[in-house]
Amino acid sequence: MKKKILFRSLMGAPIGVLVSLIITIIFSLCMGHGEYFPAPHELIDWCGGNETTAVIVQMICSLFIGAIGGGSSVIWEIEKWSLLKQTLVHLAIISVPFFGIGYIMNWMPHYLYGALGYVGGFIAVYVIMWCSIYFSIKAKIKKMNKHLQEIQQEDIKEK
Repeated sequence: MKKKILFRSLMGAPIGVLVSLIITIIFSLCMGHGEYFPAPHELIDWCGGNETTAVIVQMICSLFIGAIGGGSSVIWEIEKWSLLKQTLVHLAIISVPFFGIGYIMNWMPHYLYGALGYVGGFIAVYVIMWCSIYFSIKAKIKKMNKHLQEIQQEDIKEK
């Protein structure tokens, strides 16, 4: 299990950076008016006005979040846990560092309603992704069960 967590963490880390890069591109397309914003202005200010340092700090934090996301995926393989328990534990494991880093990196506003909006958006995206994966797996299981029934019916006919 430890090797699986380590492997998935190592795979998740660069995915975290890629997602972070995509978010900066989308943000810049929507808000930049042709200008690229590699990091929030508040983070750049926090880094002494050095944009390169801010991007490096943001990249390290994105690596960390990606690693946590990848490593925590092993939770879905704990068969003795209910789906509800798996979901709640997974959500807790990824949300705590995500919100902490999000606050420090200025990915979320530092006022109550802005932070609540950020948390709400995070939970909404989590629910959408969870439902997409759940219904996709459910459809695959239904298809496999149908295929097994067809095989069983063929076996019965042959006898």
